[in-house]
Amino acid sequence: MGQGKQNMAGLDMTGQVALVTGGAQGIGLAVAQKLAALGARLALWDVDAALAESAAASLPGGAAGFAVNVTGEAAIAAALASTEARLGPVSILVNSAGIAGPNTTVAAYKPDDWRRVIDINLNGTFYVNRALVPGMMERGYGRICNIASIAGKEGNPNASAYSASKAGVIALTKSLGKELAAHDIAVNCVTPAAARTRIFDQMSQEHIDYMLSKIPRNRFLKVEEAADMIAWIVSRENSFTTGAVFDLSGGRATY
Repeated sequence: MGQGKQNMAGLDMTGQVALVTGGAQGIGLAVAQKLAALGARLALWDVDAALAESAAASLPGGAAGFAVNVTGEAAIAAALASTEARLGPVSILVNSAGIAGPNTTVAAYKPDDWRRVIDINLNGTFYVNRALVPGMMERGYGRICNIASIAGKEGNPNASAYSASKAGVIALTKSLGKELAAHDIAVNCVTPAAARTRIFDQMSQEHIDYMLSKIPRNRFLKVEEAADMIAWIVSRENSFTTGAVFDLSGGRATY
C-alpha cells in the first residue's frame, strides 16, 4: 500500500479526507484520532466551536475543526463547502453527533425534548448523509459509518426518544446501503453499548447502572475499541459489506 501509515491490519488512509460529526469528544474524537494516525486528513464538525478547534489542533496532518449544528441543512451545506475547500473531497464520513435526552417515561416525556433528540440524532444524520452522498457518487467512492446504539435494537426504558432515534439511524443505514450498493460506497452502522463519555452527564445514575447491568462483559465500552472497529468499516478493505449493523454491545445483543 505504498509508504502510507498503516497498522497491524494494513489499513492505510493516506490521501483521504475523513469527516467526523461530533468529532471533538467521545467516540467521535477517538475515531478521528485513529483515522488521523492511519494517514487521513480530518475534518471535525461539532456544535462546540472551541472544542472542535482545540481537538483538531491536537491531531496530525492539518486537521480542521468546524462549528456545525447538524440540524441545519444550510449550515451543513456551508460547512461542507468550507471543509472541501480547505481539505479536499470527503471520502470518509462518520456520523457521531448525538445527545441522550432526558431519562423519563413516555408518559412524562416533553414533546419539545422528544423533537430535539430526534432532530439531532436522526434528522441530523439524514441531513449529513444527504449532503455527502452526491459527491461520493460523482467520484465513485465513499465509506460511511453512522453511529447508532444498542438502544436502537432493544429499546431502553426511560430513554424512548434516544432509542427511537437510534432505531431510525439503523433503518436509514440499511436503506441507504441498498440504494448505493451498485457503487463503491459502503454505508454501515455500529450499535455501541454505553461508553463512559460526556454523554453520561445527561443521564441519571440509575439509568447508567441499568445499562451496565445489561452488558455481559460487565464493563462499559472503551472509545478506542469503537474506533478500531469503525476504522475498518470505513476503510477500502471493507469493499463488500454494506447496509450492515456491527454490534459493539459486549454481548448484550448478538443479532
